Amino acid sequence: MTRARILSGREVAEAVYGELRKRLQALPFVPSLRVIRLGENPASVSYVRLKERRARELGLRSQVEAYPEDYPEEALLERIGVLNRDEGVDGILVQLPLPPHIRVERVLEAISPQKDVDGFHPVNVGRLWSGGEGLFPCTPLGVVRLLRHYGVDLRGKEVVVLGRSNIVGKPLAALLLREDATPTLAHSKTASLPEVVRRAEVLVVAVGRPHLVRKEWVRPGAVVVDVGVNRVGERLLGDVHPEVAEVASALTPVPGGVGPMTVAMLMANTVKAALLRRHGPPR
Repeated sequence: MTRARILSGREVAEAVYGELRKRLQALPFVPSLRVIRLGENPASVSYVRLKERRARELGLRSQVEAYPEDYPEEALLERIGVLNRDEGVDGILVQLPLPPHIRVERVLEAISPQKDVDGFHPVNVGRLWSGGEGLFPCTPLGVVRLLRHYGVDLRGKEVVVLGRSNIVGKPLAALLLREDATPTLAHSKTASLPEVVRRAEVLVVAVGRPHLVRKEWVRPGAVVVDVGVNRVGERLLGDVHPEVAEVASALTPVPGGVGPMTVAMLMANTVKAALLRRHGPPR
């Protein structure tokens, strides 16, 4: 018999969309999002279609620019430069992963920090870690927002983040510090990894290995957030084994947990980018 409370990302995402609709109704302009996709990777095509649909449902101006997989890097950088200078564009997103001939760092650094709705530009990374205002990565924002929605108080809590990627683990650690949590970044080279993970009052797993975390790794009563989405045959599996629900107090599902929050926070970042561009950070 499972007992963990299910933390539905779909429910929280709808709450975010409700707040955004109210904000958008009060604005004298319509924020604009431009998404660039290279190639026909099925996952990328699906993600981009979902993002565009959500943007249009909210009333944002959204446009996808699709280019062939062999699109030259210099041409992509030139196109980003044009969008940077276009005052009618508030947010720019280049869908990852990119083809092997494209240097991801060059592309991410080419996007104006003011329009970087993915939150990956080094300027925004610096602002995140220094406590400043900026655009921050969507998945970590979604994790924090989801926990806040369900009343999980992070102040003083020992939070273990399993995974140290630039997309999730590292920026999430910075956001957790802003919440006055005590984050630990654990990874594949961490000594005595199960023991470290078991210390967590709140555990976030983002490693991309299906069902890596078993119930023996989890502290009884812990809140567990599963960021992993792994396709195994026709199934989508998280990084956390379902048996963890027997010991955790709360757990996000896969699918339907963090995934919807990532898209919701992209929409929020687009609105935020539009406001920051016009009015600057709050004083």
